[in-house]
Amino acid sequence: MAALVEDRSPLQLGAEGSYKGVHFALIGRIQIKYSQGIWNEWYLMFDDMRTGWLSEAGGEYVVSFIEHVQEALPKFEELQVGQRFVMASRPWTVTNIESAECIAGQGELPFKVGGGYPLPTVDLRSGATTGPGFATLDYSETPPLLFIGEPVVFDTLKMNNLRQGMPIPTHTVQAQVFRCPSCGSPMSARSKDILAVGCASCGAVVDTANENYKILSKALGNRDEKYAPRIPLGSKGMLEGKPVEAIGFLVKQSTIDGISYEWREYLLAGENATYRWLTEYNGHWNTADVLSRPPASSGAMELADVPYDGHKFKHFATTKSAKVIQVAGEFTWRVKRGESTRVSDYVAPPLMLSRESTSNELSWSLGTYVAPDVVREVFKLPGKLPEPIGVFANQPNPWETTHKRVCRLFWMLALLATVIQLFFVYVVGGQMLLRQTLDFSPQMAEDSLTTKEFVVRDKPRKITVHNRTSLDNNWIGLEMTLVNKATGEAWPASREIAYYYGNDDGESWSEGNRDDEVVFLDIPPGTYYVAVDPDMSTEKPVAVRDTMEISSGGIGWSNYVMLMIYLIIFPFFTRLRRAAFEARRWSESDHAPVASGDSDSDSGSDD
Repeated sequence: MAALVEDRSPLQLGAEGSYKGVHFALIGRIQIKYSQGIWNEWYLMFDDMRTGWLSEAGGEYVVSFIEHVQEALPKFEELQVGQRFVMASRPWTVTNIESAECIAGQGELPFKVGGGYPLPTVDLRSGATTGPGFATLDYSETPPLLFIGEPVVFDTLKMNNLRQGMPIPTHTVQAQVFRCPSCGSPMSARSKDILAVGCASCGAVVDTANENYKILSKALGNRDEKYAPRIPLGSKGMLEGKPVEAIGFLVKQSTIDGISYEWREYLLAGENATYRWLTEYNGHWNTADVLSRPPASSGAMELADVPYDGHKFKHFATTKSAKVIQVAGEFTWRVKRGESTRVSDYVAPPLMLSRESTSNELSWSLGTYVAPDVVREVFKLPGKLPEPIGVFANQPNPWETTHKRVCRLFWMLALLATVIQLFFVYVVGGQMLLRQTLDFSPQMAEDSLTTKEFVVRDKPRKITVHNRTSLDNNWIGLEMTLVNKATGEAWPASREIAYYYGNDDGESWSEGNRDDEVVFLDIPPGTYYVAVDPDMSTEKPVAVRDTMEISSGGIGWSNYVMLMIYLIIFPFFTRLRRAAFEARRWSESDHAPVASGDSDSDSGSDD
């Protein structure tokens, strides 16, 4: 067999662990070389006599088992990154296509490795939150082999008898030191995981896996190195309670409608041989983690919304070519200047899903918006970071929480005001003093009518006189006088009541009202009656019946209405501010609202 390439794996033959409660041992291993480096496949023997594989690549561990299916598996040359199909009764998305090579092996294996053999492979991901989420099609045999499994957290495997007593993968190996083949500046790579290092002096990118340190992409001169990292490489800190170190820095650029946009990305080395990203654009920062289980839709329809982890992510923008224009530090893949990816962003503030794809690879990452002060505190940076400019795609709306709080307060106060109003209207409300029907006819136009007497008791009160008439396309004038029988003191009121209705061209209409109300304030205690002098219509001299209701006390509705108008101003204001913030956010997206002026200009108008 070919010799194994030395790596930093904590695993070794004879190591043991547990998967879903079943004990296993590592009895064999193969190494596979692909375009970006090398990964390990460990052959497992379980206590229940099953065999399986533990894949170890790029800080991700996947347990998988061979699966035999009756259906015909797709041909290697027919598959494309992002393609979706159903296999083994599950939907899958093609995320990686590699023409790899098995280069070495050791221990007990179900096949002979020899001097190595070609290994065309296709990786598949399922968006399901439970069950198998990963599959590999192995085209080294005919028909191809299918392996189905799931990504696992290293700690959950409860491994023991690890290599050199290492409980978990760590970055404790000695750094690889060399000089930049372009400018001679000293460079280093901390481990075998690092496949490319960007020279901070000249910008050249060097392949660390090549014993002669091949230049992946040459420096373009100091004029191109216009972006200095805001986080110095080598900076360490605690991010979300976990240690991280900034080891890589790159700048990407996209050009849209002739305008160039640049943003910074930092590769962070974490514990357990994990890596995270920290991105920055115009002072806006995000942490980002590559997803082992991508969204179920996997971007089958690029402009469609994407549901994921209980959130609905809206499509924000698609960048057809995000190109690397500057590199410094260490990376886990052979990054090159000029390499580009297609990026689609979906937002559910403060979260962002990003779909990044090339011709042979598709990956999803989940970003979370973080404030500049948090970044400064994590890495203990001197001074303040630049203030954010504009509104970023997944920046939390500062008016969202305020609006919800104001709305909750509005409904509480509105409910309280309504309860109080109804209490005074129906419980403490006014007392009916008199209810009497008065008939007015044209023959008595010069006569006055008086109501029966009623008594106002205890203290000055508000007296309400409500008239309910039988008007029918007619009007009537009422000169009313509230009279204190004992003192003769009088309170006059003049009202005109009119009600008309009809039908024009099949449409019904009405105007006015049959009912009317007049209020007398601070009427002292005593015995009263109302004198009514009617003014009848001469155009339609018909009798009108008026049911007069006289009540005391009670509370009016005008103050309640004014209070509600006042209260609703506050949620209306916060709603407008929230909407204005969202308008600024989406003005930078692929779905920016089209202004009326744009439509006018498109029509070719010379106005």
